[in-house]
Amino acid sequence: MTVQHTNEVSAAFEFRLSEEAIDVPAEQATLADPGAGGYVAFEGWVRDHNEGQRVLRLAYEAYPRLAIAEGRRILQEAQQRFGLKSARCIHRTGLLDIGGLAVWVGVSAPHRGEAFAACRYIIDEVKHRVPLWKQEFYADGASGWVNCERCATAPSVPAPATPHQHEHEHAHVHPHAHGNQASLPNYARQEALPGVGTAGQARLAAARVLIIGCGGLGVPAATYLAGAGIGSLTLVDPDVLEPTNLPRQVAYAAADCGQAKALLLAERLRTLNPRVGLHTHVAAADAALLELLVPRHDVVVDCTDRLAVKFAINDAAQRHGIPAVLASVHQYEGQLQVVRPGGSCLRCVWPQAPRDGLVGNCAEAGVLGPVPGLLGTWQAFEVLRLLLRLEASRDGVLTVDLLGGQTRFLHAPRAPECSSAHGCVRLPANSASAEPLELPDLRAALDRGLCIVDVRNADEAAANPLAVPHQHLPMDRLLQDLGQLPPAAGWLFVCARGLRSSAVAAACREAGHATAYSLAGGAGN
Repeated sequence: MTVQHTNEVSAAFEFRLSEEAIDVPAEQATLADPGAGGYVAFEGWVRDHNEGQRVLRLAYEAYPRLAIAEGRRILQEAQQRFGLKSARCIHRTGLLDIGGLAVWVGVSAPHRGEAFAACRYIIDEVKHRVPLWKQEFYADGASGWVNCERCATAPSVPAPATPHQHEHEHAHVHPHAHGNQASLPNYARQEALPGVGTAGQARLAAARVLIIGCGGLGVPAATYLAGAGIGSLTLVDPDVLEPTNLPRQVAYAAADCGQAKALLLAERLRTLNPRVGLHTHVAAADAALLELLVPRHDVVVDCTDRLAVKFAINDAAQRHGIPAVLASVHQYEGQLQVVRPGGSCLRCVWPQAPRDGLVGNCAEAGVLGPVPGLLGTWQAFEVLRLLLRLEASRDGVLTVDLLGGQTRFLHAPRAPECSSAHGCVRLPANSASAEPLELPDLRAALDRGLCIVDVRNADEAAANPLAVPHQHLPMDRLLQDLGQLPPAAGWLFVCARGLRSSAVAAACREAGHATAYSLAGGAGN
């Protein structure tokens, strides 16, 4: 049975994964354009040797949702940079024999120079950014899963002490140094510290850290970890930079607005420390992505502002025995918790997870830049403390009140019903394959026949009314009695930014209404 995953930009711009052989003449025919004077194609074939070993065949694997989204983004970038008429990229998955066509890229442009440059750009970016892995079958055994370019870290970074923990990962890195070697970071001052030394620095260089969120917390956390010489950082964030981010997310520039934060931060960190391997995912940290990434890292850093994501990160870290450093900010205050395997976790503090929308985030409650800056920096320190095996963190929550100039540590022991044999018993079932809670737009809801329900306050709804037929039921009133919902096959709830509507949709799901959804991004998306 053939499986194909398609996500087209348009008929002329397409990135596709396919288990079928690539039909080159058919793909070439799609590029025909009377306004194009240059046509260039690239073909990547499976060869019978690699690094001195005889190769019998290859297997390719991809994470389709992320791969297609990133491939599409690359084609859009190429179109904008080079003014292309059309561009297509097809990458094989599954088993391939020697001589098989693994990847095909074709572009057409007004002039040949643009076509040559665009084709090179697309294949280079695909190999560096799209989550694709391969397994080579040699005459004496298989290679194991590796990223397609075998470029995990810069040559100057020591190899991980336990490489089996870090395989099956696609790296978005530039291993060459920018500038001369004299300008590379020198770790002498931190190596002089008790508990660090050259051995500790080698542990940092071998470490892989996953940072989820590239905003007010993620920017300082990632910056200090890159400066400290962490070997590999993976950055996850679905958002683009907005002007309202600039007062606290100080790694970015006003001219960067509209670009993906994860990519911007990776480029900033690359100039700070070219030795660090940088991996990016411009995507939301849903259960499926967490299940893919968390087991392949040594520490997870939660730098998000949504409760549902924080609990999902906590749960994935507990499930896989990976330490996590969690932080949150509310106005002039912050909280930080280090979750270690065998210790207390977020569900020890909150047995029943609060829903998103019931507590304001930075966009709704307001924030002053140094508050997340301090908490994000503190997160970086806790990560370094874990990796360097310094004094262990205690089980509990650190609270910081910047207005009052006070910190408090609230002891939170592990729940008594949890044990080392069975782990955290409060974890929900793995929901990686659960029905998504959000829909991308109103059209998708209308196509499904869903009833649109506006859960904003009356003044919000009047100021920005929805342009489609809908019902108005404010969240506070609706949560008191879900029986007020109008009869329908299902509902799409809408608020200003998607947080309150997510809380209502989750409450409906818990009450047994499986076809309850939230509008992603809210009424302003």
